[in-house]
Amino acid sequence: MTFAPSLENTPPPAPKHVAIIMDGNGRWAKARGLPRFAGHQKGAKAVRAVVEGCQELGIGHLTLYAFSSENWKRPQAEVNDLMGLLRLYLKRELADLHRNNVRMQFIGDFDALQSDIQDLIESAQWKTRGNTALCLTIALNYGSHDEIVEACRKLARAVEAGTLRADAISEDLFRAELQTAGIPDPDLLIRTSGEQRLSNFLLWQAAYSELVFLDTLWPDFTKDHLAAAVREYQRRERRYGAASA
Repeated sequence: MTFAPSLENTPPPAPKHVAIIMDGNGRWAKARGLPRFAGHQKGAKAVRAVVEGCQELGIGHLTLYAFSSENWKRPQAEVNDLMGLLRLYLKRELADLHRNNVRMQFIGDFDALQSDIQDLIESAQWKTRGNTALCLTIALNYGSHDEIVEACRKLARAVEAGTLRADAISEDLFRAELQTAGIPDPDLLIRTSGEQRLSNFLLWQAAYSELVFLDTLWPDFTKDHLAAAVREYQRRERRYGAASA
């Protein structure tokens, strides 16, 4: 006689999509008497660990908030350091990401970026376009308010041109105009450093995300922190507005 496995013993599924606000690089450096750039460098190393951790946990999508549209307000020297670090990351990590079957995508407004960075972005997306183990999306010069406004403009232009009726606009149609079109909404959104806000990150997409806020500064974030956040996600009941079972 055979027995069906008990559903009670079946572990909850891992999230399909994890999004992370990587916060605390500057505070990590300050606490050690180091320049802020040292925190950004250490933070870049944490990215590699999280990419590996997502693959080990079977997570299919990872979105990282690397540079917001508001980060241009930082001192010019720090912005220059961040752009230089981005160049270095794309040049050094691309081959390893490609070898590990990771697909790279970018969201944000790239017009403000220097042309060589735009070329690196295009090259990374093209080279890894067929990879399937993990979709790594990097939000770069990204702001959710701008993204939503631009989606509204696109739909408004279609209505103005007579190719779309205003009453035909639906959530699905709106979602298709967002930069994340084709990417599932994040199941789990993590923010490090103890701050508890979304900071203009994936505001539409995170409507029903489970939020986990950690005191850990981003440069100290490891696979173990990721796994703990996933376990917290698995303990929660996602009801999407419905009553508890």
